[in-house]
Amino acid sequence: MTEISIRPVTPADVPTITRIYAHAVKHGTASFEVDPPDETEMTRRMKALLDGGFPYIAAEIGDTFAGYAYAGPYRTRPAYRFTVEDSIYVDPNAQRRGVGRVLLMRLIEESERRGFRQMIAVIGDSAQAASIEVHRTLGFRMVGNFEIVGFKFGRWLDSVLIQRDLGPGAKTMP
Repeated sequence: MTEISIRPVTPADVPTITRIYAHAVKHGTASFEVDPPDETEMTRRMKALLDGGFPYIAAEIGDTFAGYAYAGPYRTRPAYRFTVEDSIYVDPNAQRRGVGRVLLMRLIEESERRGFRQMIAVIGDSAQAASIEVHRTLGFRMVGNFEIVGFKFGRWLDSVLIQRDLGPGAKTMP
């Protein structure tokens, strides 16, 4: 298998990111959005994260864009400023090849490097066993499950909350 490489995203990636996200919105439960945003909105979201100093990365297998991930604010109130929420999306043609795991590993490293102390994953749908497991193997612990809080594809969905310390976590002051 060709090695997975990681790099920062660029504005030129927006069309591919938009396509991958649209597929996730239309066919999956990783996102609770029901209408995929267009390239203009995805550009706005990317700019907001990059301008805010958050990591936003892309994975490639060979020269093919395979997925992307970013860490963004968990909540907007100032007391949450050291906590990020991760988001990972893999191209359907690259799934089950370790792309999500590699993206999450690098996202953790990049978030620690930027001084963040906690990472939260809000996983849509408690049936997302693969996502839950990859997070668990990288040090996340289950902290909660909001039951039946989303409704998509004609069924109720849970929202699973898992968390991981970054760097020293809460052992030292930021």
